[in-house]
Amino acid sequence: MHDIRQIRENPEAFDAALSRRGAAPVSAEILAVDESRRAKIKAAEDALAERNAASKQVGKAKASGDEAEFERLRALVADKKAEIARLEEEAKAEDARLNDLLLVIPNLPLDSVPEGADEDANQELSRWGEIPDFPFAPKEHYQLGEAMGLMDFETPAKISGARFMMLTGALTRLHRALAQFMLDTHVDENGLEETWTPVLVRPETMLGTGQLPKFAEDSYQTTNGWWLIPTAEVTLTSIPAGEILAEGDLPKRYVAWSQCFRSEAGSAGRDTAGILRQHQFEKVEMVSITRPEDGEAELERMTRCAEGILEALGLPYRRMLLCTGDMGFGARRTHDLEVWLPGQNTYREISSVSLCGDFQSRRMNARFRREGEKKPEFPSTLNGSGLAVGRTLIAVMENGQQEDGSITIPEVLRGYMKGATKITAEGALA
Repeated sequence: MHDIRQIRENPEAFDAALSRRGAAPVSAEILAVDESRRAKIKAAEDALAERNAASKQVGKAKASGDEAEFERLRALVADKKAEIARLEEEAKAEDARLNDLLLVIPNLPLDSVPEGADEDANQELSRWGEIPDFPFAPKEHYQLGEAMGLMDFETPAKISGARFMMLTGALTRLHRALAQFMLDTHVDENGLEETWTPVLVRPETMLGTGQLPKFAEDSYQTTNGWWLIPTAEVTLTSIPAGEILAEGDLPKRYVAWSQCFRSEAGSAGRDTAGILRQHQFEKVEMVSITRPEDGEAELERMTRCAEGILEALGLPYRRMLLCTGDMGFGARRTHDLEVWLPGQNTYREISSVSLCGDFQSRRMNARFRREGEKKPEFPSTLNGSGLAVGRTLIAVMENGQQEDGSITIPEVLRGYMKGATKITAEGALA
């Protein structure tokens, strides 16, 4: 959410920044509503002053025996009371209208973000790892998993419908091992605080992190009003909502392994084969809450945390800087990590790490107070996948596949896999 004062002070700069994201100028409409709201508040204050002044004279008129003046003043007090109530109600409506306008405006990109309409304008910043050169035609993950009898799409389709999957046996253990390895690394080596959070949240929690109101169709809501989280970013970022932290408490760095739920409303027909795009999946999510001036350094640190997981697993990847047209709604700058998938012969996103500035903290009224200062400020929030567990499973399967249909298990995971070095073509650990 944006600070209305910044829009008042420099509407041209605000619209110019929005235009870099392909958004139409909105400052004129916002400032018109803001001016109307402020005018009604001022009129209510003036009417209140007039009512108070008249109220003081009522007693005097009564005591002096001037009945006409007494009745006039009493009627004036009643009229002003009604006028104040009307003006306050109108100001409240304008305030709600202003809030509704501000809630659907995307965050402003940093100057360092390249301008562009879509992913074609994203910039590659770096690459790591050697793309494997197979002496055979590599298969996609679902071909490998189904051949092993460990990845099932027909049963969950019967139970739940499309875009659900079922793992069994060694692949289930590998999936769990990946998540546990990610958590252990982020806690023991990267200093994040492991957290377990609900997957059902109130509407105001979704609103605070930017999922509502603009992206309601992308998430699931229960009949009693709760929302299923699309990522643990929602709950982790909301931990300080409505609170004032001490400067010394920052940065806050959290990590959680959670179920995630997305309707995929805008992705009809995309990635329908396999488990790349599912309604239910798991992610290990990182969230940081920092002082504003530390945000960009924290973005680099978080990106390296995610990259470290890929490197430990031996998975080739590249870091992309997203352009203005491809960034998420709440982001000011985003680094995407794309892992190499031999079965698709291309890089695919496996992590997205974003700096949001005070966009989310302002929406949820999460603040901090600097040492020696009285007025609190809004901190910067950041979030990133560390990593998407299912997509990492895909990458491990496809990059580790052998000509006989077996899959080599990365060395760092073998302690979680009873010491096994591979999953055989028949689906057994060996």
